[in-house]
Parts: sequence; C-alpha cells; structure tokens
Amino acid sequence: MDKEFIENVTFDELTLGRQASLCKTLTQEDITLFATMSGDVNPAHMDEVFAQSDIFQGIVGHGMWTGSLISAVLGTLLPGPGTIYLEQDIKFKRPVRIGDNITITLIVHDKCRDKPIVTFDCKGVNQRGEVVVEGLATVLAPTKKIRVTRTSLPDIEIHNHDRFHAIIASCQGLEPVCTAIVHPVKVSALQAVNECVNAGLIIPILIGPIKKIKSAALEAGIELSAWELIDTEHSDAAAEKAVALAAMGKVDAIMKGSLTTQELLAAIVPAQANLRTKYRISHAYVMDAPAYHKSLIITDAAVNIAPSAAEKADICQNAINLWRVLYGEDKKPKVAILAATELINPKMQATVDAAILCKMADRGQITGGILDGPLALDNAINKQAAEDKGIVSCVAGDADILLVPDIESGNILAKQLTFLGHADAAGIVLGARVPIMLFSRADSLRTRLLSCALAVKMVMARKEGIIK
Repeated sequence: MDKEFIENVTFDELTLGRQASLCKTLTQEDITLFATMSGDVNPAHMDEVFAQSDIFQGIVGHGMWTGSLISAVLGTLLPGPGTIYLEQDIKFKRPVRIGDNITITLIVHDKCRDKPIVTFDCKGVNQRGEVVVEGLATVLAPTKKIRVTRTSLPDIEIHNHDRFHAIIASCQGLEPVCTAIVHPVKVSALQAVNECVNAGLIIPILIGPIKKIKSAALEAGIELSAWELIDTEHSDAAAEKAVALAAMGKVDAIMKGSLTTQELLAAIVPAQANLRTKYRISHAYVMDAPAYHKSLIITDAAVNIAPSAAEKADICQNAINLWRVLYGEDKKPKVAILAATELINPKMQATVDAAILCKMADRGQITGGILDGPLALDNAINKQAAEDKGIVSCVAGDADILLVPDIESGNILAKQLTFLGHADAAGIVLGARVPIMLFSRADSLRTRLLSCALAVKMVMARKEGIIK
C-alpha cells in the first residue's frame, strides 16, 4: 500500500487470526503533549523529584498513552478508516518509561454473524519482550472499501515556560509592591491588576475617573472595596498623579492601565517629574523564546527612538542591572551589541556605536557585563553562524542581552519573536526611581505576572542598595 494513503480492511475481509502491529518509542515530548491534551498532570508523569519517591521510582508514561496506540492501530491499520470504536477492556501490566519502544499488536478474536462487529485481542510489549498492556477491543467494522490520503500532522513545538516560572516563583515570600495603576478604565486593565493582586505581587492604588473604573469593574466582576481609588479627570491627570506619588515615595511602582505608553512616559520622563536617576530611562523586554536556549533581554524597543552611543551606554547598563537582579550579582550577562554586520564600518553608525560601547566597558564606564559587538543577529544567537564567520567571542551564540541599534529594529525583533516565534515578552521600563510595568491587551497571564515579578525584584534590589 502506498505510504501516502491508508486503506481499510472491511468486515468481510477480516478473518480470525488476522493481525497488525504498530511500534512507538515513548519520549518526554509524548508525555508533555499527552498531559497538555488530556489535562492529566499527575506528578508521577510530570515531576521527576516526586516520581523518584513514587512506587515506580521515576517518570512513567500515562497509561492511556499506551491505550491510544491501540486506537491508532484500529483507526489506521486494522480495520482502518471507517472503524467505530465501541468498547475497550484494558489491563496495564507494567510501567512504560521514557525510551521504551512499545509494539502494539491487534489480532482478530471474534466476528459477529449478524452485525459488522469485531473483537480484537490487544497486546503491547516493550523492547525486552515484557507485556505492558493487554485486553480486548470491540469495534463496528467498516463494510465498504475506503482509501484516503494519510493526513500530514503538524510540527508541534513544546514550550514549558520554565524560565518565567522560576522568576515568578522567586517572588513568593517577598512583600507585595504598592503600585499606582494609571487610568484602569477598561476590563482588560482591571483583570491584569486582579491577576497580579491574586498572585500576591502588588497592592494597587487605582488612579483615574472613578465612575469609569467602577463601571469596568462591574463588567469584569471584580470587587474594588479592598483597593484604594484616587479620582482624576482624565488619563493625563492620572499619569501625573501616579508620578507625583512615586516621587514622594508613596508608591514603589507604576503600572500602565488604559492609556498609551506615550501618554504615561510623557509624565515620567521630564526632569521636573523627579523620577530620574543617573541613568537614562529605557525599556527592556525579558523574552522566553522557544528556539533559544535561555531567556533573552531585548533593549530598547519602546522608549528611545534613535539613541546615541552615550545613551546606549545607559540603556545597556539598565539591562545589565535587570539581568543581575534576576540571575545573581555574582554573574555577568553576555551583551551582544547588534548591527547589520560584525565588521566596523564608519558609514554604519550602529557598528561605530558598538565599538565605542565595548571600549567604554573596557574602561569601566559600563560595568557588570561582558560586551561584544558589532554582531549581526545570527552571530549573536547562533554559535555555528559565528564560527562560520570566524568570530572568536564568548558572547557570540550565547548572548543574554541584545542591545539593538534603534527603537524600530528592537520593536520589530521583539514582535517577530512574539508573533512568529511564539515567544513570551514581558516589558518593563528601567532607569527611573520606580519600575514601570507596560502591559498589552495581548499579553498572557504568565507574561503579565512576569512583568509584575520583574518590578517586585527591582523594587527589592533598590531597597537593598543593589541598584541605585
């Protein structure tokens, strides 16, 4: 039979003793996908530490994963297309572990005389010949010949978000941060606030037109009685009030509600707002990209439009400070300064800026990180690409931070990773006296919680004098 097609065996063609087999090796990806599909996250299948103390002393596959192989034989081989599963009697004899190769064999056991109903003996054995599953399957067999094109299955990328989970979990036990929520007059904004409150990350102060806030809360089904509300006329006034509270030390963080990023930053950036530090205000995305082997920080993709070399030095330092707060003061992040080429070209300002920044790091004007550049994106994140170009660098292919040339390239890169690369991106504004959380309506719950966790970690680091 052509491999591109599957063809059934009709009821009349089935004879006692006829059989078919299928082989499949259990992988970690199979366990993860089965848990995702079924919702069965029993720690015996998902948690290595728990499983070591369990009866099987290690991760085992779901029993019904093995059962699903019986279904695969029935639906594709014997009888094949047109088969209707009626009943399954199944006994699980041994655990199936990652790496076990299971051969499922079905044998025609009995046929009804007056109906196209067939019973099959089912047996699954591992690579050692040990029976892992056995039983009886009863089906309504097809009576007409069917030959169809085999469906091509999509490639599935598994993304466990473990990188984000560790950061969020590290905030457990820390004091929730008093946070000014600016103009939260839409359901999505209040839902984000509620999620962060429920996670124990913030104590909110809602600032904006109270009537609109209460209307959105009613629509969202969120109770506001435990939260402080400050009435303002419009979004600009809400932003100014939040900045004033931060400048007076009455709030430790600011969260964007239902206003534009530009409106919020217009209140924060001016010197008279009294939120400036010695570093320029900049934005960073902490990204969990499935195709990359660790978390990435991309900066700046939201605040500084066309920064100079001096401004990039501040942007770089802000990102380094964030990385060290997240991953440890004793470590130095690897900073790739991006350009279109890895060679310095006086006509390409991004390459010149990269050379300047590297020398500034050599002279101690940028501290706490390992810088290299200019590096093209492929060289920054792929070791083979760097080796092919003859680049000798501890940063190339292993970057922790990507410093982009300008806001356009940074924004495009971050959104490309998010929407085409299925990455999660948690944004935060740095360089001010308080961290500023910028949420998007498209952000997932986990992304919102990470942005909030970043703010909590930065607040604690500032209080402890780790950053200034």
